[in-house]
Amino acid sequence: MTETTPKVLVKEKVGPSGIEALRDAGFEVDLGLDWDDETFLAKLPEYDGVLIRSATTFTPELIERATNLKVIGRAGVGVDNVDIDAATKRGIIVVNAPQSNVVTAAEHTVALMMSLARNIPRANEGMHQGRWERSKLSGVELYGKTLGIIGFGRIGQLVAERAQGLAMNVIAYDPYVSAERYKELGVEKAEDSDAIYAVADFITIHLPKTPETTGWLGTDAFAKVKKGVRVLNVARGGLIDEDALKVALDAGQVGGAALDVFPSEPVTEHVLQGYDNVILTPHLGASTAEANDRAGFQAAEQIVAALTGGTVTSAVNAPAVGKEDLEVLTPFVPLATRLGRIATELAGGSSVERIEVEALGRIAERDVRPLSLAVLRGALQGRTEEIVNDVNAPGIAKERGIEISETTRTQARDFTDLVRVTVVSGGERHRVVGTTLGRNDRPHLLEAWGQRFNLQLEGNLVILRYVDQPGMVGRIGALLGDRGVNIEQAAVGYHQDAEGTRGGHAVMVITTDKPVSAESLEEILAQEGFADGRSISL
Repeated sequence: MTETTPKVLVKEKVGPSGIEALRDAGFEVDLGLDWDDETFLAKLPEYDGVLIRSATTFTPELIERATNLKVIGRAGVGVDNVDIDAATKRGIIVVNAPQSNVVTAAEHTVALMMSLARNIPRANEGMHQGRWERSKLSGVELYGKTLGIIGFGRIGQLVAERAQGLAMNVIAYDPYVSAERYKELGVEKAEDSDAIYAVADFITIHLPKTPETTGWLGTDAFAKVKKGVRVLNVARGGLIDEDALKVALDAGQVGGAALDVFPSEPVTEHVLQGYDNVILTPHLGASTAEANDRAGFQAAEQIVAALTGGTVTSAVNAPAVGKEDLEVLTPFVPLATRLGRIATELAGGSSVERIEVEALGRIAERDVRPLSLAVLRGALQGRTEEIVNDVNAPGIAKERGIEISETTRTQARDFTDLVRVTVVSGGERHRVVGTTLGRNDRPHLLEAWGQRFNLQLEGNLVILRYVDQPGMVGRIGALLGDRGVNIEQAAVGYHQDAEGTRGGHAVMVITTDKPVSAESLEEILAQEGFADGRSISL
């Protein structure tokens, strides 16, 4: 054993394939499953890599003691038990296994759907209790039925493939998947979730958990669904309003439900316990021997890549970029993230086909990948099942059929540096432009919805397009004031022809002291003269 042979500690129980992958790479591997804290702290400085699951927490203090550590591997999806900032500062790569449970989750979804259709849990329980209830448990076929999928990322697409194998019709809604991707998979593209409610016999939801998606399937949705629909949630607790679901089940509007995840876990008492047409499982979506083994193997593969100079594909902290480039580009990263979010919100279509990133000025002389990655994070964060980071963002975009382009030009009109972001959605182009200004490099928005202005980007943003006529600015202030919202900054851009004559629509960009709710925005847009608007929390 030479001094240069990497040493890796497997601190928690993983499948044997993960340990074999590390040993096959020629590493010295120690198993510390039964180590106490004192032993772990004493021996940690010896290791180049550590493979963990969820029980080991890498705090900044622990990372500081790991003087030789180069990579931490998490055999699973989440990395909440590792302080990413502390690891990044020490140059430690943190990797996970983001695809380890996607097949398992998709299969569990299909298993629950089939169980709902054929009343399998009730039939099994009755037989074990000595009851023959054949006449009571007639089910429905999946053949020819329509499955509606809300959230069409990795797991949603795998569910679609399996449902098609059962000869089901599949319709899906996800505005952050390109129309071309739907065509490739032979899935009907819904323009909104209402289109799914109108036709689906089964609805499964695969969205990330955000303030916007919480309670997605609630009272309003259940009022629109096809009577007798069966709904499933194997994604995140809280995506279905369980109290509203109870009301819909009691009324017969919803014919059945299967829940694997809950707002608070573990759950021993639930509002739907005892319902014959409800299946409850204790968060089994990722619980298979294969998924557990796959998680250890994928994390081990990434540790091998990190320690041998290979390609690390699932790092959750930033990839390496030259120090000089980072010094120049770092102030523009928050700007790029916000521009990506704003451009995507302004597009507001039913699909995103392409995202174009342009760097102009002195920043164009650098490796601008951090800016493109920041734009992708802003465009995708909170809209996908997985957490988006600098490493997985391009892969997530590719899976969703979103093309990415990056161009540079060393000249920038009117400013030293500019970042332009264009989102192509439904064949339309939506461009935003920004820069940083001042000693503190504050991000500023310079263009949106075809109009130019200059406004510092911070907090809560409202963008309104309205008829360019006297008194509209005052009306906007009054309308927001009536809803208890204070305007902190405001800028207006308006159309002007070659002779200097104003006309058409103007655009106002506002920052406010609190978010403007969707309900308040709808009330404002219902007023005469308002054409469109967005409320965006940055």
